[in-house]
Amino acid sequence: MIPSKFKNVAIVGSGMAGVACARTLLQAGHSVHVFEKSHTLGGRMATRNSAFGSFDHGAQYFTVRDPRFERALQTVPGLCKRWSANSVQVLDEYGQVAAAGLPAREAHWVPTPSMNALVKRWGQPLLEQGRLDLQTKVKHLDRDALHPHQWELHTEGASGTRHVYSGFDAVLLAIPAEPARLLLNTSPLADHLSQQLDMVQMAPCWTLMLAFPQAMQPGLSTLGPQWNAARSTHHRIAWLARESSKPGRTAVERWTVQASAAWSQEHLEDDAQRVQAKLLKAFSEITGIRAEPAHVDSRRWRFAQTTQPLGHSHLWDAQTGLGVCGDWCLGHRVEDAFVSGLELALTVA
Repeated sequence: MIPSKFKNVAIVGSGMAGVACARTLLQAGHSVHVFEKSHTLGGRMATRNSAFGSFDHGAQYFTVRDPRFERALQTVPGLCKRWSANSVQVLDEYGQVAAAGLPAREAHWVPTPSMNALVKRWGQPLLEQGRLDLQTKVKHLDRDALHPHQWELHTEGASGTRHVYSGFDAVLLAIPAEPARLLLNTSPLADHLSQQLDMVQMAPCWTLMLAFPQAMQPGLSTLGPQWNAARSTHHRIAWLARESSKPGRTAVERWTVQASAAWSQEHLEDDAQRVQAKLLKAFSEITGIRAEPAHVDSRRWRFAQTTQPLGHSHLWDAQTGLGVCGDWCLGHRVEDAFVSGLELALTVA
């Protein structure tokens, strides 16, 4: 792929969509600089470490339907493994199996040794080449004062330090729809793009992380149910997964519990301890595990799952040099994020 004109491109966000977009533009010969507000890359392909092992507290697995995604995965052979818990139970409000032995329509995959390993591997060249700034939040978009056809980004670092990066031919936002809309609103030139995001709706999710090292005692391999993953109709909980059942993980009994969208919305501004107590009670009701966990943690995702997608893989305005991408453009799957970032990059290139 030979670009007609080499561009200097700023990408905001280093989740799957942002990294897929960045690596595609680099392969096409463009200059890329990625800005990420977090301390690490991965977005909702997130992993949190603890003394008892890791928790995939965002996306739980991914599927592969698009041949372009399949080819991209072939660049990291052996990194992703099939998760045998791809045929999950569906539980009723009381933790009873409502539908057992569901046929697996497609393989469920997880990167090893953690969910963020895939994006981190693809993003490693960006870090090594100094093309990725972590803990750098983009606060404002403006036209470059010296070159009016280019863009400058006003950023804030972890310690409150402010900086202006300039000279970008294009700015691509690979972040959730609402933060993207708010950032676009900082520039009057982006009104038409911002308005197109109004239709997108995303639901929040509280995630609970639990560790039970006592299950490692002789003669006791697991606590509670024999299944490793389940969807639930409990009003508080939508999904449960035994982290230690995933390939490449440590054996300590660990669970990731994701609250339902409705309950998460209702308790969005609750303090973490109150949320943890309520979700732990529901977890015990569903699984029958009454033991006290040695480790309890939680994470609130304000923008977790798309309920109303954009309906297009991306948005791009060639006249202003602004674009947006993300899983929410197409749905909420990991592959949706990859396809969105890829197709925006191909359009820009």
